[in-house]
Amino acid sequence: MPASAYSSIKTRIFQAAATAMVVLTLASCTTTKDKMTTGSVPKLTKPVEAMDDTEVRSAIDRVGQAYEKNPRDAVNGVNYANLLRTAGRDAQALAVMQQVAIANPTDRNVLAAYGKAQAAAGQLQQALNTIGRAQTPDRPDWKLISAEGAILDQLGRSAEARQRYRDALDIQPTEPSILSNLGMSYVLTGDPRTAETYLRQAVGQPSADSRVRQNLALVVGLQGRFPEAEEIALREMSQQQADANVAYLRSMLSQQNSWQKLAAKDNGNASTGTN
Repeated sequence: MPASAYSSIKTRIFQAAATAMVVLTLASCTTTKDKMTTGSVPKLTKPVEAMDDTEVRSAIDRVGQAYEKNPRDAVNGVNYANLLRTAGRDAQALAVMQQVAIANPTDRNVLAAYGKAQAAAGQLQQALNTIGRAQTPDRPDWKLISAEGAILDQLGRSAEARQRYRDALDIQPTEPSILSNLGMSYVLTGDPRTAETYLRQAVGQPSADSRVRQNLALVVGLQGRFPEAEEIALREMSQQQADANVAYLRSMLSQQNSWQKLAAKDNGNASTGTN
């Protein structure tokens, strides 16, 4: 597929990559349990990425009220920013994380979430710097290494990005989110066949989640195998959503075919003109 067609789906791909690049759950925060017992931090009933739109809106109201009372709280601030990003409110999520990071300048979880918010808001170089500050050489975090890879991919530095994913896999072999990011890296450079290899490895892991399987459906569809893509997508979404995705991919590939015909015509005219 030509670069022009791939550029039109990059936003969607980047959303998938950004979602997977740093997994910050309540369980990953060392202060979570203590704060939960005091009742000062609203408890999320499920991971943010598993919530539907209604649940996200409800959680934003609840967690937002707690944030207003104590904007310095690291755990609640990270949760609030994650919820805002899920709702597409990237600028507000970044503003929240700026305040939380000021109050918690050495907290690795906060810095990681801040970098994630910066990347979602398009501040890619700043995000890379923030993620680097969150990392510690003596105890490297594979989530942060994979996050660096996702940001480097968005900066167009695919070779560096893939090395970071492989570095992360050295620490956490077969981790599906890393394999998924690695696969999506190849999508961004127009190689869905290689991407599918990594995504099938990712889907084969017991801990693979819906996002990974949706990425596989995307890659299969990009290769024109629409019935198979729809079958994979239907395991994760409604028939209406799956149909919309397949229709979108068909449109992209139709544009590809038109582009190729125009390119062939232009090449033919050029050849005629030079003879």
